[in-house]
Amino acid sequence: MRLHLLDGTYELFRAHFGRRDVVVGPGGTDIRATLGILESTLALLREPGVTHLAASFDTEIESFRNDMFAGYKTSAGMDAELLGQFPLAELAMQAIGVVVWRNIEFEADDALASGAIRWVEDVDQVIIATPDKDLAQVVVGDRIVTYNRRERKILDEDAVVEKFGIHPESIPDYLALVGDTADGVPGLPGWGAKSASTVLARYPRLEMIPVSVGDWDVRPRGAEKLAVTLQERQVDVYLYRELTTLRLDVPLEEELADLEWKGVPKDRFTTFCDEMGFDAESIRVHRWDA
Repeated sequence: MRLHLLDGTYELFRAHFGRRDVVVGPGGTDIRATLGILESTLALLREPGVTHLAASFDTEIESFRNDMFAGYKTSAGMDAELLGQFPLAELAMQAIGVVVWRNIEFEADDALASGAIRWVEDVDQVIIATPDKDLAQVVVGDRIVTYNRRERKILDEDAVVEKFGIHPESIPDYLALVGDTADGVPGLPGWGAKSASTVLARYPRLEMIPVSVGDWDVRPRGAEKLAVTLQERQVDVYLYRELTTLRLDVPLEEELADLEWKGVPKDRFTTFCDEMGFDAESIRVHRWDA
């Protein structure tokens, strides 16, 4: 048995920016992302072996990390129509019988990581459906993997090493050094993907990197300056690593059995479609909840 965990926030963005049609909702706004994520999730559920599924959302874009760092990502500047569809997308998932994790204090990625670690020993494989590099830090062999649905690519531990040059446990350190623009983490000046992977491949955690560059066993370009920057920005880089480290203690109420998808609850689905103005008959439902 495999457990699939869906990055609902990413899927909502993908549906919003990937569809060209306009779907007018009851309030006169474009809700194409809501219809898109509903249809794409049903498509996922039609794939062989997809039996247990939960979808995680950033119900509130801001999280505890915003209290730690003023520059962390916020909802400011986000497309208003997209932002307004987060609650609708969560309702859409529930309307097709999918467990939804609504995140306010934590982020969607924290819940995905927590679920993966919590149930990895109870299933044959955990598949986190996301292209987000943050989730690479919880990849374990081929037991916990990430799955880019758009490119249909699986990232297991060997693939993480091939892509980043480091093992999963070093991903937060890597992001602390190079930064993560999507989350508002700036990283350290001069540190890029190649230099970070070169150093972390030899010294997997920040605290393992020797203070003196003369003690380094590897020599990325500009090593002397990189070492000075790392020492001068110790407080910053450790904060950045804390920001990029996913929490594994999100309180998930469900048991694994609760994540088993039993089909689309017809009454709830048709009511939701009526409220949204969707043509329920045109949406491909392959299994109804008896």
